[in-house]
Amino acid sequence: MAASPLVAAGARRAPFRVLYSNDLTNITSCISPFHPERAPFRPEMLDATIDEVSGLVDAHLLQPGLGVVPLWPSRVVDLQEHFAWIRQRYGQRPDGFSQYVLAGGDLVQRFIDRCRARGQAALISLRMNDAHHKELADPQPGMRPGSSIGMSVTRWYVEHPEHRIRPGSLRGADLVLNWVVPEVRLQKLAMIRELEENYDLDGLELDFLRFYSYFRPETPLEQRCEIMTGFVTETRRILGPERWLGARVPCYLPALAELGLDLKALVAAGLDMVNASAHYFTTQQHDLAALRAQTLGAALYFELCHTLWKGEKVQAGYDVFPFRRATQEHLHTSAHLAYARGADGISLFNFAYYRQHGQGDGRGAFGEPPFEALRALRKPETLAKKPQHWFIAPGWRAPGMKPLPVPRVMLPGKVAKFQFDLAAPHGDARLRIQAAQNLAGTGWSAFFNGVALEATQDVSEPFDVPFPSMLGQPEEMRAWEVPARLLLDGKNSLELTQKSTDPVTVLFLDLAMPPAT
Repeated sequence: MAASPLVAAGARRAPFRVLYSNDLTNITSCISPFHPERAPFRPEMLDATIDEVSGLVDAHLLQPGLGVVPLWPSRVVDLQEHFAWIRQRYGQRPDGFSQYVLAGGDLVQRFIDRCRARGQAALISLRMNDAHHKELADPQPGMRPGSSIGMSVTRWYVEHPEHRIRPGSLRGADLVLNWVVPEVRLQKLAMIRELEENYDLDGLELDFLRFYSYFRPETPLEQRCEIMTGFVTETRRILGPERWLGARVPCYLPALAELGLDLKALVAAGLDMVNASAHYFTTQQHDLAALRAQTLGAALYFELCHTLWKGEKVQAGYDVFPFRRATQEHLHTSAHLAYARGADGISLFNFAYYRQHGQGDGRGAFGEPPFEALRALRKPETLAKKPQHWFIAPGWRAPGMKPLPVPRVMLPGKVAKFQFDLAAPHGDARLRIQAAQNLAGTGWSAFFNGVALEATQDVSEPFDVPFPSMLGQPEEMRAWEVPARLLLDGKNSLELTQKSTDPVTVLFLDLAMPPAT
């Protein structure tokens, strides 16, 4: 089969501007035009996820399951034997995707064929240490794992609890495998080798953020880096020189060090694409400029997601959070900043999850993802002229990081400092803060780059919010006008002081300005 025309023969600079990650699970967990509620998986649904972004993205990255059990005809894991063991131990049948493969289907080949037909490069994103459902691996009284357990654990995993990061824990991220153990890495390499031998893929992404735990605390940094760099070196050897090799990594320097990811060494080992991510969130607080300096020679992408931050669970289980959804303005402004700090392109993660999914009431509005917003992501000059919506939100506290800027408990009379990184700001702006409590009776002062701001009573949303959830109520918010002359290209300081008798918790800040004229 001919390689994708999007892959430039002989060029080592990845030509893609927009990457789209497809976790496969969204097909049956989300209600969509091609998946009615509770409908079983049909392979045409996979086709539909590729079709709906045709003309909007350059490369499609399929996550075939959790990276533990192959979701393709495999010699690495005997799927018939594996699912017989799953049924015996957990009383569960295979999920719909696994049933398709067991019946002779091939999700990976179907994915490749559809991508080629729709002009998208076909890459596999393989999760390196996924934690989903690991807490259910050792059944306890009253515990009943769902069918997804068959994609999460293997007999080898269950029989070797000593190879887990923290045996005995009930926290998924503690129950992933310790990468110091050579056999753990060899299992991943066997899957990579099988994908390389059996499929005409355009490339492979190593997803080091699913999940972000690889070593026990006592493992020295030098050893961590040696293991990770050696793994990328061997992966490049397996793939050969023609296929693209990428990695999904934290967009924060402290987290990179914690995971043993030396980006300069990884690029030297053969990494072509670096996908910098805030794990699950769209953010504007990151170390992308520093990452750019460490990834010269590779294409650098910045990841956007469907949410800015998530609230507390409404009930026990997975997918039970309310979300503050990213609007078109959030997405475009975040991409604009990424390009200004050195990104070569933009990636999308969990973008389908604007759609209704999961359980529990009070989780906010759901609907079709704003696919039309993707058109501008390949055009930095267009993004620079769009309305700008800057924000500071509770996102992801990556391993090794200090506490996030918010939530911030502000004590009476004490100055709280925040920082906005702005790229080519244009026009006057309005600053807002959202607190966790009623602000009636509180007094505030705000200084932007050292200049006092004038308060405004207008605390309304600056742009349309198609998915209202976790928005502040008027009594929980304060706002100020910020003249254009105060806005700097680069780091901008904000100093807030609240004058009351009680602490106030600030949850969210934003700075909005109209489009450039």
